[in-house]
Amino acid sequence: MVETMRWEAGKLILLDQTKLPQVKEFITCENYIRVRAAIKKLEVRGAPAIGAAAAFGMVLAAKEAANRPDFIGTLARMRDDLISARPTAVNLEWAARRLFALAEARNKEEVAPYKIIDEMELMAQHIYEDDIAVNKRMGMYGAAVLPDEAIVLTHCNAGALATCGWGTALGVIRQAHKQGKLKMVYSDETRPLLQGARLTAFELCEDNIPVTVITDNMAAWTMKMKGVNCVVVGADRIASNGDTANKIGTYGVALAAKAHNIPFYIAAPVSTFDFNITDGSQIPIEERKGEEVKQFRSEVTAPAKALTFNPSFDVTPNELITGIITEYGVLKAPYTEAI
Repeated sequence: MVETMRWEAGKLILLDQTKLPQVKEFITCENYIRVRAAIKKLEVRGAPAIGAAAAFGMVLAAKEAANRPDFIGTLARMRDDLISARPTAVNLEWAARRLFALAEARNKEEVAPYKIIDEMELMAQHIYEDDIAVNKRMGMYGAAVLPDEAIVLTHCNAGALATCGWGTALGVIRQAHKQGKLKMVYSDETRPLLQGARLTAFELCEDNIPVTVITDNMAAWTMKMKGVNCVVVGADRIASNGDTANKIGTYGVALAAKAHNIPFYIAAPVSTFDFNITDGSQIPIEERKGEEVKQFRSEVTAPAKALTFNPSFDVTPNELITGIITEYGVLKAPYTEAI
């Protein structure tokens, strides 16, 4: 299984996902600014992985803030700066605020900053380790609802690379493969940055799990012609009614699955739920630079004068979702009650 990150000698080591699958290269983050840049540039990506990276980023921020006169005030500003890197993925804010709450509470008890930093480091490591355990529990629950001889379509990357290990949607797929239930995975390439082709296919090939890469606009026809009998995707934020934000293109996949009577599942930990919003209309949708649409790496793919629209996420309404796979089981409609 691919290693996404590790905490080593007080530094966060991240696998640079922008260079996969051609090059495996690691980035050393010695301060929170470098962690923020890695999140912003998608060197680390996927909601759970971003959350864990943010937790370690807060430890690095606390080390810097400890040298300032206003430790907690400085750390609060660093927290907000870190959260602003990617506004849609709720795990980022969840982890950053959790680490800050610990620091703030212990500071009120007049605990020395260096001791607070030690406690924050332990909490960040717990978040990292707990994510892997949570993913494995999700995998067990998810594999149980997949059909025998499962032919699964997935979108973007919700695997070990998007988490601290094992994966959410790909954790379900990994467990189904382990149980001998999996026949084939169809992976949407996921324009504009090709996370499905570059990352999901890479992970599955590394683990000898059968995968077929398709372009995004082949999904509906693939469902019809190749016997797809289940869709499993990840999530970046889930509203309290079950509306779900995920990588752009997920909404279209859900509509196609509905038209073909194919079960459509979300796999996400409880940390991805935003209990402060009632529905998907309240989820902030990040829009990224147009250059991502008009070129790929150094290759220009569209005229310079062309306008672009580049939302990074879309929202799938709860009525299109068959179930939400969590570490506590598979939630079914009515989602407000289940959640």
